[in-house]
Amino acid sequence: MSSNHLHLQEQLCFPIYASSRMVTRLYQPYLDEINLTYPQYITMLSLWEKDRVKVSDLGKELFLYTNTLTPLLKKLEAKGLIKRVRSKKDERTVLISLTNSGMELRRSAEDIPIKLVENLGMSIDELKQMRKLMWKLLSNLDK
Repeated sequence: MSSNHLHLQEQLCFPIYASSRMVTRLYQPYLDEINLTYPQYITMLSLWEKDRVKVSDLGKELFLYTNTLTPLLKKLEAKGLIKRVRSKKDERTVLISLTNSGMELRRSAEDIPIKLVENLGMSIDELKQMRKLMWKLLSNLDK
């Protein structure tokens, strides 16, 4: 006796998982050019948008736990792209700021989203609709 709802093709999780892996793979050649991994890239994207943030706020923004984010930030600091500073108001709080090199890297990364879209084989309208639905899903899951 077979249940269709247990078929791989009927699952919501699988195309999301597989798409995530394949899109990340598409990014890799462009990220190699600027010496970043995908998690480092999304961290830099967030910091280019808003610099000088608390580690905890950055983790919430990126949906990353501290045990994942801390080693990632240490590597970005070792590359000279960010600096981590304890808050003078509350030593438990660590603030992340871009260095000059981190700010300059933005110029090298500006074409990455455009190059990626060119490789997806979908219209801009389709991609915008998909992004909107994915943000809705993510918002619903984050309650």
